[in-house]
Amino acid sequence: MKLEVIDWKEIPYAEAWQRQTEWFDELVAAKLEGRDYVNRVIFCEHPHVYTLGRSGKDTNMLLSEEQLHRLGATLYHIDRGGDITYHGPGQQVCYPIINLEDFGLGLKEYVHVLEEAVIRLCAAYGIQAGRVDKATGVWLDGDTARARKICAIGVRSSHYVTMHGLALNVNTDLRYFSYINPCGFVDKGVTSLQKELGREVPLAEVRQRLEAELRGLLGNA
Repeated sequence: MKLEVIDWKEIPYAEAWQRQTEWFDELVAAKLEGRDYVNRVIFCEHPHVYTLGRSGKDTNMLLSEEQLHRLGATLYHIDRGGDITYHGPGQQVCYPIINLEDFGLGLKEYVHVLEEAVIRLCAAYGIQAGRVDKATGVWLDGDTARARKICAIGVRSSHYVTMHGLALNVNTDLRYFSYINPCGFVDKGVTSLQKELGREVPLAEVRQRLEAELRGLLGNA
């Protein structure tokens, strides 16, 4: 199954969300009507932004609108699952807009694929990452008091077509997570490849590795 991979580089969140939605709606309609369509995987970065999912609580944003403005950040209530998270420079965001049935996946298996791609990428840098029960995403020391999240995952699906995806902290300024309860958790931390390795990691290198892992897990598309 062919995958079209696109790099939007840095793009404002609102524009990316609108473009994603258009492609998502187009794919759903084409699938239901039996027309040809394209499965796409989009990579990008965003300027400072917070997004709150359908099941999220407003109280997990700890700043007022004025404080957000002073930070140069914005907040969007969006249509994915999950609670609140942060996107910003130095973070690799990935939005697959794909028909899961083309890859023989259900939604739970798909989330597992996203997690596995990041777990394998972390391993390539010598970082042992894994999962935490009832806490989507990728974690380090997940079953200890030092649990910290390196990648957030939140998706929306309709008719087994997906949008939204994952956000991997590469060289991310982690201070921005201190203004929220990330993903609704008050007892777990966040981290990045840079923090764990003690050096900056080229974002282009991470993007290429992540693409390779996703292609492999989706069947060498």
